Amino acid sequence: MERSLVLIKPDAVQRELTGEIISRLEKRGLKLAAMKMIHMDKNMAGKHYAIHKGKPFFEELVSFITSGPIVAIVFQGDNVVTIIRNSMGATNPAESAPGTIRGDLAINIKHNLIHGSDSLENAAKEIGIFFSSEEIIDYSRVIDEWT
Repeated sequence: MERSLVLIKPDAVQRELTGEIISRLEKRGLKLAAMKMIHMDKNMAGKHYAIHKGKPFFEELVSFITSGPIVAIVFQGDNVVTIIRNSMGATNPAESAPGTIRGDLAINIKHNLIHGSDSLENAAKEIGIFFSSEEIIDYSRVIDEWT
């Protein structure tokens, strides 16, 4: 079963959209495997955004993601990365289709509510930043044969 990381960013937490975002992804048939609320520090943010280090917007990314609590989640399911990415919508909410999380709820590119891993390889790396293997729970649901 494939796994991917989702971060519900500080703007979504402040706007009380956490439950709606989780619900939208669960309604797509994805299963929660791990979840916690944290206040990310600069060290953890640097690891998470390491691919952008040296780019002009790196400091702004780190500053925003550390500005308040986030909810880190591991979702599990077939085609999990694609399902999450399609559900999120384009990075820029102005380019996101209606019906997507960003298209319906996000305000601007800086405050775009959610992060989702862009590949299974990156998902594995990102999950390792936020969760130990002991924190990820593998379990069966009654609906698994249907989803």
